[in-house]
Amino acid sequence: MESVQNQIAVFTATGAERLERPAYTALLIAATTASGYLVAKGGLAAATGFIFLPFLIFYLVKLFKCPAIGLITILVWSFLGIGLKRYTFALFGGGKLGLAIDALLLLTFIALLLNNFYQLNWKPLKNGITVVVFIWFLYNVLQIFNPETASTTAWFFAVRGVALYMLAMIPLTLLLFNKRKYLDLFIWLWLALSFFGLLWGLKQQLIELDFAEKIWIADPRNSSTHLLHGKLRVFSFYTDAGQFGAAQGHAGIAALILALGPGKWFKKIGYGIVGLLCIWGLMISGTRGALIVPFIGAVVYLCLSKNWKLLISGVILLIFVYSFFRFTYIGQGVYAIGRMRDAIHQGADVPSLQARIRNQKLLSAYLENKPFGGGVGSAGYWGMRFNPDSFLAQTPTDSWYVRIWAEEGIIGLYLHIGMLLYILVVGGQNVLRIRDPDLRQKIMALYAGVWGIAVASYGNQILGQMPTGIVVYISMAFLFLAPQFDSPQKIKGDL
Repeated sequence: MESVQNQIAVFTATGAERLERPAYTALLIAATTASGYLVAKGGLAAATGFIFLPFLIFYLVKLFKCPAIGLITILVWSFLGIGLKRYTFALFGGGKLGLAIDALLLLTFIALLLNNFYQLNWKPLKNGITVVVFIWFLYNVLQIFNPETASTTAWFFAVRGVALYMLAMIPLTLLLFNKRKYLDLFIWLWLALSFFGLLWGLKQQLIELDFAEKIWIADPRNSSTHLLHGKLRVFSFYTDAGQFGAAQGHAGIAALILALGPGKWFKKIGYGIVGLLCIWGLMISGTRGALIVPFIGAVVYLCLSKNWKLLISGVILLIFVYSFFRFTYIGQGVYAIGRMRDAIHQGADVPSLQARIRNQKLLSAYLENKPFGGGVGSAGYWGMRFNPDSFLAQTPTDSWYVRIWAEEGIIGLYLHIGMLLYILVVGGQNVLRIRDPDLRQKIMALYAGVWGIAVASYGNQILGQMPTGIVVYISMAFLFLAPQFDSPQKIKGDL
């Protein structure tokens, strides 16, 4: 007890001695004055910033010790960032959160270079995926010189989702997530965040929207697409209902595939519950096009499984699900089921599909003599923001591939599809080479999910949006990392 009192006395005396020094006193006064000024000018936002400053310093210290923390943060932020922006807008009238992913990527790269540049194993970068992604990014950089490009500012903002994040995330994953434990961490974190997104969506549907969500949906652009016939299309904390539905379908099929793999029974049950609930999340989003995500994912998995019993059972199940929607009216009173059933009944006669076909005909005529497109950032949201009177800004693209075609021309579209096909073909070959049954099941879940998103992006702009883009890029990298995680000798011994 006396030693503790002595230590307190010494600490107090040392503090008093420092305060007597003019330099410390001046520094304390300056810091206090500056803090007071910033809080007075910045108000609640500045005060909140000072509260979180110690946590930020602690985070940066940890990040520079372990750069993989940066990738984990990017994954989490890709899910939660859009939702947080709604609250900063509601509370402060805005918020500089749009470039948070960029800042985190930059910090992660700096931490990687400063932490263990010379000791780092750079061999994972020596593969085809790095080459094709770099070629795609280089093509996007050259788009600056496209004579049709009307705004370099629009290019800067748009190229991030189209090419920059892919170029950054895939090499970072290859370098920092190069151990099997990171594969397990990624899957767990992805499914946990997706499940949290489902719970948040159920809160919106069963209870009510909170104050920030009400402000967001009050915007006519959002209410026109999310309040249909008095029914809410659930969007959770995602960008919109379309992204929520696709992301839920993506997580749902991956979890169901994991439930069919080897492992302890309680894990398999847990995966199965999460998978089914995420499929329900797809349903309450009202996003009919997102149904293709779990469907394509299931088909790809059944083809890769090499299990005839599983393949036949899966085909029977898919036929049953289709027949449920196509030939019965069970559950028609449930809005989510009725909306999905209407899409299957109407088929190609869905009004929204007919509108997209008309828009694509207009784009085809416009792009006939523009093989490099209208320039990155000329269509969609960025086109409306920076060049709202242009043809591409006024013509909805809807599809991810139609957007690539409109902005980067037929050459860009072929290059983009070629890159994706290379990743899917070589990634599929890697899946088939894996001998460890547990590892193979996990990689098949990722692979099937990537296929589902790639196909579904024809109907909606899914691939480049958060969080799906980040999840897909990390999944792609794991397709090329997986062979080095395999341990055939150990598996032979176990068998």
